[in-house]
Amino acid sequence: MLILTRKCGESVIIDGRIEIKITGISDEKIKIGIDAPAEMKVYRKELYDTLEENKSAAGTVAAAALRDISRKME
Repeated sequence: MLILTRKCGESVIIDGRIEIKITGISDEKIKIGIDAPAEMKVYRKELYDTLEENKSAAGTVAAAALRDISRKME
């Protein structure tokens, strides 16, 4: 993990295409702006984790459904 110190108004560039800019700092909260190509999806970590859990659960349900269909066809 890379750890950097940035001041308000400063930014970091990732892969020449993504800019992460510190837009505000107050109390214990930091506001960031992310400028990335439109085709690149950007998620909050907790939302991404939920999406991945849902995909996994959907895959498990789909696999179980396919097994049931296969058994019925035998």
